[in-house]
Amino acid sequence: MTYTASVVGGSGFTGGELLRILDGHPEFELAQATSRSKENKTIGHSHPNLRHSDLRFSSPADLESVDVLFAATPHGVSMEQIDAFQEAAGTVVDLSADFRLDSEAQYDEWYDGHTRPELLDQSEYALPELNRDNLEGADLIASGGCNATATILGLLPLFEADILSGDEQVVVDVKVGSSEGGAGGGEASSHPERSGVVRPYAPTGHRHEAEIQQFLGLDVSFTVHAVDMIRGASATCHVFPEGPVSKGDLWGAYRGEYEDEPFVELVAGGGGVYRYPEPKSVAGTNRAEVGFELDPGNKRLVVFSAIDNMMKGSAGQAVHAANVALGIEETAGLEFQGLHPVGAP
Repeated sequence: MTYTASVVGGSGFTGGELLRILDGHPEFELAQATSRSKENKTIGHSHPNLRHSDLRFSSPADLESVDVLFAATPHGVSMEQIDAFQEAAGTVVDLSADFRLDSEAQYDEWYDGHTRPELLDQSEYALPELNRDNLEGADLIASGGCNATATILGLLPLFEADILSGDEQVVVDVKVGSSEGGAGGGEASSHPERSGVVRPYAPTGHRHEAEIQQFLGLDVSFTVHAVDMIRGASATCHVFPEGPVSKGDLWGAYRGEYEDEPFVELVAGGGGVYRYPEPKSVAGTNRAEVGFELDPGNKRLVVFSAIDNMMKGSAGQAVHAANVALGIEETAGLEFQGLHPVGAP
C-alpha cells in the first residue's frame, strides 16, 4: 500500500531532509510541500539534491488531503494550525516542540505556554527505541528534540538495567552543528562567527532538559556547545552511580537494550580511529552510535552518543515513527548507511 504525504515547511533544512527521505521512500508518495517564502518555486530551488523533482512549493494555506502530514515548522506554529493539519491528514507528525511534553504546566515552565493543551495527552513521542509500542496506530506524533534524543539514547540502557534510578548526579555536555539553528540562521550562525568555535550557547536551562526529565525521570546538569560542524549532535554524559558497576554490567545493559534495534550501534572503545561515537560517522543517516567508558577511580561512567541532528534527531526519527504508526517496515526509506571519508567538500 502506498501512502500520500505532505511536508509543511519544506524549504528549511529539516524540511529538506523530509523531502529527501520521502522522495526515495518505497511506501510514500510525496504529494505536497509548502513554503511561504518559496511558493511556486521547485523544491530543487532550495534543495539542490532534489533538482530531479518537478514538485513545487505551494502555500501552507492550501493543504491537500493526504494520509500523513509532516510539519517542519518553528515552535508555536503547529499548535495554532493543528486543526487544519488534522483535517488534511489522518496522521500528523510534528517536528517542532509543540506536542513533545505531557502537560500545560511543563510548557509554562520550559516554553511560552500552550494554546491547545487538551491535545497533549493524545500525542505520542516519536522515538521508537523508547516508545515503539505506543506509536502503533498513533495519529498525532511528536518528534523529539535532537539534544534530548542523543542524551536519552545514551542513558536509557542504564535505567532499563537498574544501574541508575534517577536520583544520581548526571552531567551532560552536548556539542551540536550549525544546522540546529535552522535555515533562517542569524548573526551567531553566520559563517565568519560560527567557524572555528566551541561556544557554550545554553550553559544551563536548555529546553530539551524537559524531555529527559519526562522520559527518564532524571534531572540532569545540561550544557550545550555550538561547534564548527554542520550536521551532528554529540552527547557526553558523566554519570555517578550509587553502587559499583563493572564493564560486564555495561556491556550487558547496552547489548540488552539495543542489539535488536535497527538504527542503534554500540561503539565502545574498539580498534581503529573511530573508537567512540562520532557525528561524522552517522552524518546523513538515521543511525545513532552509543558507547561508554568506565572510570573506577572516580566512581564515574562516561557515556557517549552521536546522531545526525537533522536525521535521527528530527526528520529520520519522524519518518521512522510514521513507519511504525502505519505498520510499514521500520527501516523503509531510511537504509542509507552514510559515507566514509566525509567532511567539508
